[in-house]
Amino acid sequence: MSTTTRLTALFAAATVALLPSLLPTTAHATPDSPQYAPTMLILDASGSMQRPDTGGTMMDSAKRAVRGFVGSAPAESKVGLAVYGTGTGNAEADKAAGCGDVQVLQRPETLDRNALTVAVDGVQARGWTPMGVSLRKAAETLPKSGPRSIVLVSDGDDTCAPPEPCDVARELKQQGLDLIVHSIGFAVDEKARAQLSCMAQVTGGTYADAADGAALERILPRVTGAALRNYSASGTPITGADDYRTAPVATQGHYLDTVGQHEKRYYGVDVPAGGTAYFSGVVSFPRLPNISVADDFNTMNLRVFDRNGKDCNVFEYDQASHSSDGVTLAVSLTFRGAVEGASGGTCHGAGRYYFQLDWDKVSNGLPQRLPLELMIGVEPGVTDRGPAASEVATAFTDPGGAESPVTGGGSLASAATLGGAGRYTDTLRPGEYVFYRVKVDWGQGLAYRVNFAANGGTGTKATSNIQTVLYSPVAAEITSDTHVYTGTDVALPTSDKPIATVPIRYANRDSSTSAVTRQAVAGWYYIAVKLGSPVEAGDERPVPIRLDLSLAGTPEPGPKYASGAVTGDSKGTVSTPAAAPAATSSTDDGLRQPILIATAVAAVILIAAASTAVLLIRRRR
Repeated sequence: MSTTTRLTALFAAATVALLPSLLPTTAHATPDSPQYAPTMLILDASGSMQRPDTGGTMMDSAKRAVRGFVGSAPAESKVGLAVYGTGTGNAEADKAAGCGDVQVLQRPETLDRNALTVAVDGVQARGWTPMGVSLRKAAETLPKSGPRSIVLVSDGDDTCAPPEPCDVARELKQQGLDLIVHSIGFAVDEKARAQLSCMAQVTGGTYADAADGAALERILPRVTGAALRNYSASGTPITGADDYRTAPVATQGHYLDTVGQHEKRYYGVDVPAGGTAYFSGVVSFPRLPNISVADDFNTMNLRVFDRNGKDCNVFEYDQASHSSDGVTLAVSLTFRGAVEGASGGTCHGAGRYYFQLDWDKVSNGLPQRLPLELMIGVEPGVTDRGPAASEVATAFTDPGGAESPVTGGGSLASAATLGGAGRYTDTLRPGEYVFYRVKVDWGQGLAYRVNFAANGGTGTKATSNIQTVLYSPVAAEITSDTHVYTGTDVALPTSDKPIATVPIRYANRDSSTSAVTRQAVAGWYYIAVKLGSPVEAGDERPVPIRLDLSLAGTPEPGPKYASGAVTGDSKGTVSTPAAAPAATSSTDDGLRQPILIATAVAAVILIAAASTAVLLIRRRR
C-alpha cells in the first residue's frame, strides 16, 4: 500500500494500550453495516440454455445457482438482474428483434430476495445472445459514479455482434467508469471462453469456468461476492468544525464526515479521570489511472488540544503512497493525558479535549472532498493484568489439507471469516485491497503466509506491488510485508519467517518491542492482502491467492478491569450500541459519560501518544 511515516508523541512503552476494554465487544459485536458496490447480474436465457444438465436443463441449473447466491448475499448489498433471450425465439427470422432483447428484471437496489427469486424463476430460455447490448443496458442501470460491477453468466459466444462484447467492455472502461465485469463461462467452447475472458480482462475483472450446473452453483456466489466487495465509508453523520470552539462533541461510536484538501476539522471528546482517549480517521482514495508515482502521496495529520484550545504537543501523521491504487489511509492517535500519573498542565486530567484532523499533502487527480470515517473511544484501567508478557513468535505449521474458497471483504467491516488453521483461496483483481479475519483468544497466536499464483502475464503489464498487513482487533498494524509481483509464483513474506503474532496477552503492551505492544487484545485479528495496479495498463489479469494459516496455543484467562470504570461488569464487558448517538455542538467543559469505541473493524492503526517529546518512526507498508 505505502511506505507509512508516523510522527507520534513519545511516552513510556507501558502506555501503549490497545483498548482492552473492548475485548468482549470486539469478539462478539456486529460492525456497522458495510456498503457494497452496486452489482448487476446478467443471465443468459438464449435457446442453447435448454440443453440438458444434471437434474434438468442448463437454465434450471442457472436458476438454482442464482437462488443460492440470492440466499447468501449480504442483506445490505445492492443487486439487480438482467436477462437476454426471453422475448423471442432463436430462429433466423427472430434475429433482428432477438438481438435487442435485453430485459432488466430488477434494478440494482437494496437486496430484495423475494423479488429476485420470483424474477429468476419466471425466466424462459429461448432466444439469441446479445452480450454486448446487455453490457450497455446493465451499465445504464448502475449509478453514474463510484464502484460498480457486472457479473455475466453465458453458455456461449455473442450471436448478435456487432457490437463485440469485448469492445463494449473496453468502451465502458474508457469512459472512466469505475466498472468491473466478471464473467462465468457455463460449459462453453473456446470461442465463447475467449469473448468472456476478454470482457473481464479489459475491465480488471475475473473469468471463471463452470463445467456443469454443480460447478456453477459453487462459483456464482463466490464471483458475485467478489464483485460486491468495495470499500465504502459508513457511520453516523457528524460535521467537524474549523475551530475548536464550535466543534461537535462526539459520544461513543463510529462516525462519517467529509474532509477537504488542506482542511482542518475539529472534534471534541470528553475523557474521564484515568481514562485513555482514542481517535482515528480513515480515508479511502478512488482508483485513478495514469497518476505518476512521484505525485501519488497523501498525508493526514492528527493533533490534540486542551479545553482552552492549547496545543498538547501530541501529534501523529500517516502518509500513503500509490494512493491511486484505491488504498485506504488511516491515522490514529492515543491520548493518555487523563491517566493518573501523567503530567502536562491543562493537558492533564479529566476534561474535554479536541482532536484536529488535517488532510495535509494531496496527490494529483483527487476530488476536492472525500468521505472521512472517525472512530472514538476510551479505555478504563485494570485490577489484574493476567499472565506476563511474551515475545516468542508463533511458529508456522503448514496446515495442509483441502483448500477452502473464501471471498475477502473490501474493508475490515466486511472482512471474510477464516475458521482457524487451514488453507484458504481467493482471486484478486489489480487494485484490490481485501480483508480476512481470524479469532485469536488470550494465550493464542497465529502465523500465516500468502501465496500469489502465476497468472500468465509478462513484462510491465504484469508487474505490480503486492502486500500483506496484519492488524490487531482494534485495527492496530502489527507487521507487514511487501514485494513485487511479475506474473509468476511468489509468496509473502519472502523470507523464511512467516507473518506471526506472539501469544496474545494484556501485559504485552509493556514490551520494549513496538510490534509486541500492539498484540495485547484478544479477539478478531485482521489480515489484509493487496494486489496493486500494474506498472503498465492493458493486461489487468486477476491473480489467484492462497492463504496458509496456523493457529497455536491454549486459551488463557484475560485481565480484569476496574469496576465502575465503564458501564458493565468488573471484567469490562460493554454493550455496544446499534448506532452511535448524534454528535452535539457544545463548548461545555462538563464531563460526559465515558466513551467506548462502537466498532473495532475500521481500517485504523492505533498508536499510543502522550507527552511533549516527539519521535519520528518510519515503517514499511
